[in-house]
Amino acid sequence: MLGGEETLLQATLNRLQSIPDAGAPMLLCNEAHRFMVAAQTQEAGATPSHILLEPVARNTAPAIAVAALTAQAAGEDPLLLVLPADHHIANADAFAQAVASGRAAAEQGGLVTFGIVPDCPETGYGYIRMDLDGDEPDAVPVLEFVEKPDQATAQGYLDVGGYVWNSGMFLFKASTYLEELGRLQPAILEACQDAVTQARSDLDFIRLDEAAFAASTEDSIDYAVMEKTDRAMVVPLACGWSDVGSWATLHETLDQDPDGNVFVGDVQAVDVRSSYIHSNARLVTALGVENLVLVETSDAIMVSTLDRVQEVKTLVSALKEQEREVVTAHSKVFRPWGNYECIDCGHRYQVKRITVYPGQVLSLQKHFHRSEHWVVVTGTAKVTKDDAEILLSEDQSAYLPLGATHRLENVGKFNLELIEVQTGSYLGEDDIVRLEDVYGRMKN
Repeated sequence: MLGGEETLLQATLNRLQSIPDAGAPMLLCNEAHRFMVAAQTQEAGATPSHILLEPVARNTAPAIAVAALTAQAAGEDPLLLVLPADHHIANADAFAQAVASGRAAAEQGGLVTFGIVPDCPETGYGYIRMDLDGDEPDAVPVLEFVEKPDQATAQGYLDVGGYVWNSGMFLFKASTYLEELGRLQPAILEACQDAVTQARSDLDFIRLDEAAFAASTEDSIDYAVMEKTDRAMVVPLACGWSDVGSWATLHETLDQDPDGNVFVGDVQAVDVRSSYIHSNARLVTALGVENLVLVETSDAIMVSTLDRVQEVKTLVSALKEQEREVVTAHSKVFRPWGNYECIDCGHRYQVKRITVYPGQVLSLQKHFHRSEHWVVVTGTAKVTKDDAEILLSEDQSAYLPLGATHRLENVGKFNLELIEVQTGSYLGEDDIVRLEDVYGRMKN
């Protein structure tokens, strides 16, 4: 949650409610984010038709292809509205009207994109030059896609008119996209067909075949299809849109105080101007600074000036070179039964905060290298310990010695919250021997 009560993914899902006849959403995400995506979707009250798991990242052209193939597998040829989950749209009604305006062109075989009407000479977005002489009243032909311009060129686009920002949102029939992808990039389509054909179900997810999907080249829909096709159409859209791709953009998007600041979370600031400060877990204080981005999470703290925050990838690259665990593993980890978060660790001990959703149950398991102590904070837990079953409520605990067979279940109607203290010679997540698991998992 970057500034409101809902995440960007939830905002995207809720935005679909303004679109008549919108079917069940299909979600595509990285395998590591699957339980977080499922939890957020459930919190938003949405029931997805599918949640597809990408085993490796291959950019948007293959991703949209596997979605289109999966949609066609039901024997239909639906219109697909392709939406990134990191966009901010202030006016949902204007967005819904733009989708309605593009429907006819998409049904007639057009590859429709939505071009944001520019309000400044932005250099961070690509542009689309429109054919304003067309007869189509809603969607107009695309003349060309233009790479991110410099300041003078962007100002020229605004002065001459007929240019819009490339939003990365699309509307087309599944068959139309697959036909053009097959014509322009047949190797990508073939790899995606194999990945879908060889996919397997896993709980509420569909796992694309890793070898087949990895065989696809990595390419965006813009480069692979939209810039080469003669079917591209664009609907101009003014809806208070932002691609929340950086903290600087988020600072511009959210409501600022009289000093140009955006504060999220527990922030105390004195004599601070034109800054974005985000506190996730701790009090953050600031004094006498300006043009600053400071983001505190349970994983790390990031500090940058607003004008250089786009360079955060250089920090990530440095952390990768140092093989820092924070790059590959978050402190909060989602599971099908809930989530856990490491809140302290040291030599031979680790402390976790565990949340178990109502009615959910962890696997029956044991450990070879650690013992565990569970303390219930809120809720009611049923604990299996070898041959015994124990009911625990708030402020009650259970000790699970090394080698004991154990299981945890939330038998209440609300989230079960507990603190787990692990002690032992090895505390890795791979020290789990599962004996039974209702989710059919072979690994943790």
